[in-house]
Amino acid sequence: MHENKIHHKTLRLMGNRFTISVVSDNKSWAESQIDNAIIEISRIEKLLTTFNDDSQTNQINQNAGKKPVKVDKEVFDLISRSLRISTLTDGAFDITYGSLDKRFWNFDKAMTSLPDAATAKQSVDLIDYQNVVLDENNQTVFLKKQGMRIGFGGIGKGYAAERAKQILIQNGVESGIVNAAGDLTTWGNQPNGKPWTIAIADPDKQNVAFSYLNISGLAVATSGNYEKYVIIDGKKYSHTIDPKTGFPVSGIKSVTIICPNAELADAMATPVTVMGVSAGLSLINQMQQIACIIIDDDNQIFTSNNIKIS
Repeated sequence: MHENKIHHKTLRLMGNRFTISVVSDNKSWAESQIDNAIIEISRIEKLLTTFNDDSQTNQINQNAGKKPVKVDKEVFDLISRSLRISTLTDGAFDITYGSLDKRFWNFDKAMTSLPDAATAKQSVDLIDYQNVVLDENNQTVFLKKQGMRIGFGGIGKGYAAERAKQILIQNGVESGIVNAAGDLTTWGNQPNGKPWTIAIADPDKQNVAFSYLNISGLAVATSGNYEKYVIIDGKKYSHTIDPKTGFPVSGIKSVTIICPNAELADAMATPVTVMGVSAGLSLINQMQQIACIIIDDDNQIFTSNNIKIS
């Protein structure tokens, strides 16, 4: 009788580090299942990438202000769900961020000052989810203004992780984790029968945990300013841009979202950062089956009503 073990593989997909873990007593079967998950993530990457002229995302962007583009149902549905999250977060989440002028926001050593308010506002002029027109009958997507661009940086990793999980479950994998650069989704239990233990990173000390969660059948996503930021006049600005003002957000070090679906967890982490502590928590508290942990710039910890951390 072979015993259950965790078999895993780490590789770079969608520009991120993915680790796929499968619990099984059969190593070669587990590895073939992991390969199936990788094929699925690679398929989604081809569909959503902006680095390939032929991708559906780029077809939509190239025809902005010109004509609607017919897309696969999968892409249409993902855009439709993205727009619903934009409505829910009052535009704090917005897939039309692709037009953002990167010259202002390279977040490197050369960045020593913020642009003036008018320039910043102009840099986000084309960001507006309300200018994305979906035609369900013809399955087309149209961006109203020329120069508009969509991108799936805020939701794509979570969607891919969720799809990979579904493929693994369909193929009979009873327990596992798909971890997309810290946005992860879990199901089943560890080989010892206990739930998975997930560490939440300390925003001030990477690779150190400030808290642990025991979860199964849940997804966790964290958005933190510790990965990419600049300090100007003693104030820390994260790489997350508020689509309304064009300025980077400050005040929050990290937001962790816990819910049953990796796509939603991924998509909600950034807008809560943009909305700030009180508005962000208020929104999460109105939603079903979703919890949130926020650490602000003063290291105060805030949690939604339905979660206790030890």
